[in-house]
Amino acid sequence: MSELPREHLSQELLGCAYAELTPIQRSVIDLIATEAPSAADPELKLDERTRGQKLADRMAAIGGSWGFIGGFALCLALWMGWNAWAQPHHMAFDPYPFIFLNLVLSTLAAVQAPIIMMSQNRAAERDRKAAEQDYIVNLRAELEIMHLHDKMDSLRYREMAEMIKRQNESLRILRKQLTGRSD
Repeated sequence: MSELPREHLSQELLGCAYAELTPIQRSVIDLIATEAPSAADPELKLDERTRGQKLADRMAAIGGSWGFIGGFALCLALWMGWNAWAQPHHMAFDPYPFIFLNLVLSTLAAVQAPIIMMSQNRAAERDRKAAEQDYIVNLRAELEIMHLHDKMDSLRYREMAEMIKRQNESLRILRKQLTGRSD
C-alpha cells in the first residue's frame, strides 16, 4: 500500500505526521492501512529459555509455594526436635544453638533469592511484552472506532445532503404545480 493512506490516517486519527509517530503507533497505522489482523508477538509464543532458566523458574515456583513453606517448616521442626532430644544422649549432630542449621538456612537464602529474582525478571520482561501487545491491540481498536465514526459521519452528511436535495426538488415541483394551477 502507498504512503499516502498512511499519512492521511496518521493525520486523521492521531493528529500528526506519519514520520513523527512512535514505532508502535506506526505499526498500528500500518495494520489499519493494510487492514491486516493484529497478530500476537511471536516472541510471546516462543520459549527460548535455557535449561538453567527453566530450572530457576521451577525452583522459584516451588520455593514460592505454601507446600514448600509447610514442608520446610516441618524439616526445621524435625531438625530442631531431633537435636534437642538427642543432645542429652550425645547423639545430636547439631546441638543447641543449632549453628549448622543457621549455616544451612543462610546458604539456602543466599542461593534461593537470586534464583527467584532471575525468574521474576524474566516474568516481568514477558509481562512487559504482553502489555505492549495489549497496548497495540487497544490503540488499534480505538483508532478503528474513530475511523468508523468518521466514515459514519461522512455517510450521514452525504445522506443529509441527498435528502435536502430531494426536498428542494420536491419543493420546486410543488411550487411549479401551485404556480401552474393558480395561473
